[in-house]
Amino acid sequence: MVKPRPSKPMTWVRFPSPAPVLERGEVFCNKSIVKNMSEELQKKIEALWENDEEDRACVQKVLDGLDSGELRLAQKENGIWTVKEYLKKAILLYLRHTKSTVMYGNGGNFFDKMPLKTCNWEKANFELAGFRTVPGSIIRYSAYVAASSVIMPCFINVGAFIDEGSMIDAHASVGSCAQIGRRCHISDGVTIGGVLEPPQAIPVIIEDNCFIGARSAVLEGVIVEEGSVLAAGTILSASTKIINRETGSADFGRIPPYSVVVPGSYPSGGVNICCAVIVKRVDAQTRRKVSINELLRY
Repeated sequence: MVKPRPSKPMTWVRFPSPAPVLERGEVFCNKSIVKNMSEELQKKIEALWENDEEDRACVQKVLDGLDSGELRLAQKENGIWTVKEYLKKAILLYLRHTKSTVMYGNGGNFFDKMPLKTCNWEKANFELAGFRTVPGSIIRYSAYVAASSVIMPCFINVGAFIDEGSMIDAHASVGSCAQIGRRCHISDGVTIGGVLEPPQAIPVIIEDNCFIGARSAVLEGVIVEEGSVLAAGTILSASTKIINRETGSADFGRIPPYSVVVPGSYPSGGVNICCAVIVKRVDAQTRRKVSINELLRY
């Protein structure tokens, strides 16, 4: 239940009603409609951003689209990730022109601008959404969570995208607009960086079938490509050197597909600097150790 303070009327915080009864995947049934809607919204949002103007209905339509999965901040097209900057701008416009208000839910009171995703949901809404969320999990409105995902007591920020069958484990944090692929496991205490604060050009992207070990951090637009495994405590930022042990080559900002990565260091100027080391390709033994438990997904 939402009760704004009587002395300070709520300003542009539209709390989500119970979701309409749709079959799963229905939002994707007509791609041409979604594309046309996206193009129209982009023009409007870019104009609002350029002139620092306010259009509540337009910005709200973007938030609704992100929340339902119709819109997604980043998508892989022809092997290349494309970022839709206007969606990030819409979120920033909303936060700029919205005042905080008292919100009730998830066992406590909040004073914020963005409501929780499931604050007014009923049993039917959860069943149709198809994901499981346990007590203590916080999902802000405009984040999308796909069917058969499991959300443990964690935090998922605005504009994030969690694809089918993934688990976000306890104490993990998925930052604003971060992209998590299918059948990923984001382990206990992992930090997935956001794009809004501090401002980043691209979100962190974790592709399908990845395992991110406990207490790891993936930040500043790093891309972890499909099937990769990060050992516990691995820290990746845009400036982290990624060294391939077999070839000796070094890279930044991208983990190649099916890599096994561990924390490491390399000598520089009389000291050792932290890095990430690709020790091998994922093999059958690695996959057995990090395979997901299907019994927890349904």
